[in-house]
Amino acid sequence: MECISSEKDVEGRQRVNLVTVFERPGLHEFLQRTSEFADLVLFTAGLEGYAKPLVDRIDAHNRFCHRLYRPSTVTTEYRDHVKDLSCLSKDFRRIVLVDNNPYSFLLPPVNGIPCVTFSAGQPADDQLMGVIFPLLKHLSLQKDVRPALHETFHMPEWFQRQGIPQTDQAV
Repeated sequence: MECISSEKDVEGRQRVNLVTVFERPGLHEFLQRTSEFADLVLFTAGLEGYAKPLVDRIDAHNRFCHRLYRPSTVTTEYRDHVKDLSCLSKDFRRIVLVDNNPYSFLLPPVNGIPCVTFSAGQPADDQLMGVIFPLLKHLSLQKDVRPALHETFHMPEWFQRQGIPQTDQAV
């Protein structure tokens, strides 16, 4: 698959990278089943020119209602490219961010579900359908996802142990 790089070649043209895509096992079933009870938003710190062809391949059935790329991220005093969920809504009671990088949900940490990073050498990986899907299904029945997520993952405390003070997010 070809993806546009943020770099230019010696003649000033956008570089094109060839990438190989390894989809996490259960990805398409996960998107299909989760989209039955949730609005799915893709939020990546990747640049659109690079990420869009990958997302187009992953989301052939248009299950994502929005796609957000690097320009939608913010810089904090602790990290760059933080996914600020306030660009989606000011009401965080029903928003969940699933990410393999916990710093992505620094704003706000009580809405994050950390997931294990996937690599091509894990054909038996069951994170999506065995771990994340059941949790999201359970959360879909909650009026406010934050207490359950806080009780499960304790992300504000995790950030505090990393030297990042807690925000004023209600739990």
